[in-house]
Amino acid sequence: MKWRHLGILGAAVLSSMMASAAFAEDASGDTIKVGILHSLSGTMAISETTLKDAMLMLIDEQNKKGGLLGKKLEAVVVDPASDWPLFAEKARQLVAQDKVAATFGCWTSVSRKSVLPVFKELNSILFYPVQYEGEESERNVFYTGAAPNQQAIPAVDYLMNEGVQRWVLEGTDYVYPRTTNKILEAYLKSKGVAAADIKVNYTPFGFSDWQTEVSAIKDFGAAGKKTAVVSTVNGDANVPFYKELANQGVSAEDVPVMAFSVGEEELAGIDTKPLVGHLAAWNYFQSVDTPENAEFIKTWHAFIKNDKRVTNDPMEAHYIGFNMWVKAVEKAGTTDPDAVIDAMVGVSVPNLSGGYSSMGANHHITKPVLIGEIQDDGQFQTVYETPGLVLGDEWSDYLPESAPLISDWRKPMNCGNFNTATGKCGGAGEKAASSN
Repeated sequence: MKWRHLGILGAAVLSSMMASAAFAEDASGDTIKVGILHSLSGTMAISETTLKDAMLMLIDEQNKKGGLLGKKLEAVVVDPASDWPLFAEKARQLVAQDKVAATFGCWTSVSRKSVLPVFKELNSILFYPVQYEGEESERNVFYTGAAPNQQAIPAVDYLMNEGVQRWVLEGTDYVYPRTTNKILEAYLKSKGVAAADIKVNYTPFGFSDWQTEVSAIKDFGAAGKKTAVVSTVNGDANVPFYKELANQGVSAEDVPVMAFSVGEEELAGIDTKPLVGHLAAWNYFQSVDTPENAEFIKTWHAFIKNDKRVTNDPMEAHYIGFNMWVKAVEKAGTTDPDAVIDAMVGVSVPNLSGGYSSMGANHHITKPVLIGEIQDDGQFQTVYETPGLVLGDEWSDYLPESAPLISDWRKPMNCGNFNTATGKCGGAGEKAASSN
């Protein structure tokens, strides 16, 4: 058994040495390569293609400023095609073959979890820009999208304050909706909501036949209590979902929908007039009125050569993450992953809401939380904003296995799931993470 462990240790050391050698080889190149890992085809292309374009814009803008460490940045774009195993293959290509210094990508949690082993094995860095379910903190990942306490929990609180008593948790059938809804069920019950007043339903990726599901939502909302849908429906399934809501006359006054995965980009393909008043919870809207956002939109339209192209929350997350990476590289004086990971904690950069977002020791960032109503022009009017910035909570306080866990990637702790009850790294957190 001891020899077996030594063999595993030797393999890990060899893998690390190979990654270091790859970095040393790349460091002498003429450019610093940046990986872009977003689906440009398949069911998630509706959401991810814009993020690829946003990254190209950010890289172009940085090159206009003189690049980084005296070198130009070079984008390396791959298409994992909404195919979760292909994400891992393309991630390995970016790190091992293309030798990128960092990668910006993924949307769904299943795609992120597919690539995690690659970034850990090859000791490279991933910036993940989309809201997710939490229950995770990895040394090689920086989470610039919202954790549940930066989106899902405030959204439910808002609806409760609006008098909602019955809850439809409607999601696409994969990790993010299931884990988020597990947290929300626990949270709702902690607030006194009866199990009979919570309905949970899942449909596959790309689902299009919504007639039966929407009828069930209407029936559930006909019990005499104010009802809302909390939607974690993802990708292009949102288009027929909202169309069917309109077809069946489900208005925001009757049963409001609070979406976590519908932003300006998704609404661009829908006739939004029947959807006015439905809601979304994000950390940014294109309609945010700040000089920083006005400049960002202007730069985006000039780069994309189309004044009708919208901006959205994950674009801002890439804006924040990219600028944090640039600042950390400049601070470290190198793109070496270990040095950059250490330099990232505490880095603070402007967001587009008029404040500064900072990177926490748990590799999550501080963000405002916004609730917006859909307008007939496909934009959102902010109806609620947290009074200050909120740090992403990687381990939910509402799940028993997660409540005692914290993450701190600074030395000497250097742990993503430290159990404050046992005083040890690992334990319940490993179980919680593996159950997603």
